Amino acid sequence: MAHVLAASPGRVFTVTELARRLGHSGGAVGNACETLVCRGEAERSGSKPRTYRSTSATANAAQHAAPSPPAPGGTPPVPRQASPQAPAAPPPNGRPEPITRPNGQRYHPRALATLPDVEALQRLREAQVAVLLYGPPGTGKTSLIEAAFPDLITVAGDGDTTVGDLIGEYTQDANGGYEFVYGPLVTAMQEGRALLLDDATLISPKVLAALYPAMDGRRQIQVKAHKGETITAADGFYVIAGHNPGVHGAVLTEALASRFSVQIQVGSDYDLAAALKINRTAVRIARHLAASQQAGDVGWAPQLRELIAFQKIADVLGTEAAFANLVGIAPLEDRDTVTEIVTKAIGRPVTALALGRQL
Repeated sequence: MAHVLAASPGRVFTVTELARRLGHSGGAVGNACETLVCRGEAERSGSKPRTYRSTSATANAAQHAAPSPPAPGGTPPVPRQASPQAPAAPPPNGRPEPITRPNGQRYHPRALATLPDVEALQRLREAQVAVLLYGPPGTGKTSLIEAAFPDLITVAGDGDTTVGDLIGEYTQDANGGYEFVYGPLVTAMQEGRALLLDDATLISPKVLAALYPAMDGRRQIQVKAHKGETITAADGFYVIAGHNPGVHGAVLTEALASRFSVQIQVGSDYDLAAALKINRTAVRIARHLAASQQAGDVGWAPQLRELIAFQKIADVLGTEAAFANLVGIAPLEDRDTVTEIVTKAIGRPVTALALGRQL
């Protein structure tokens, strides 16, 4: 994140632009930006939409951060028929091989109907059947989509997303003039790429309405802000969306739901968590809480993302600290229940991770 801001001093970036460059979900990018702001390593310059720019401390932060993200322009277009990351044939053990995502992490395919999920999404794209993935944050919705579509363009949806964020808007150039810069929707249509609406149900229905003509039989949109030109989708253009039902403000309207003929529930794969050598007790606690959540007894359960983080924390700070953090990240309304379950599972009292006395 700091690399992108530091590389363009004074330039203002929206969350959508940063998410597109970095290949991460809008929620993750927005949180990372706010963390930089809290540290004084970036500045929030606008709220509708949220925009950020570098400060005098950003360059130093970039030197201590991860390697630089891909250069502007994003992932090059990949023909719709090409699926270079998908296995050509099932391996001898009958299981598809893991697929490397743009960020270098590996995705382990799961079953969807009678196919690996990645292959199923690719076939649905070929048939031009739009898909909505829904489930709690951290269950792997974005990971699956990135694994299935190497040519993906991502829109990080939130309440501040505007029509301009989708279609494009006039931006001041280096000479002081203004030029129209196409948004991710137009780019995906022109290049025949897949477009992910991440957290689509946080976007205003009025904004989403600008997308609908591209998804129906017309496969066209009119860019009123740019001479009223008409953009026609090239072969391969495809829209897929993610929805987190439990997130405040997420509303799945009838108009949006009707555009997605296939709606797939995504939950955490706790078997995968066990296969990844994550602490067995932590996985057992997560399964217990997930069952209680489904029964309506608790509102929160650790997902695969939290379990992966648990193991990283355990490797660095120790297992006790990881269990304490697991309690601490539970929502306040569920923390007592989570504490009770964790305490019973590990056989000793546990409280939220906190600083102790001065050393």
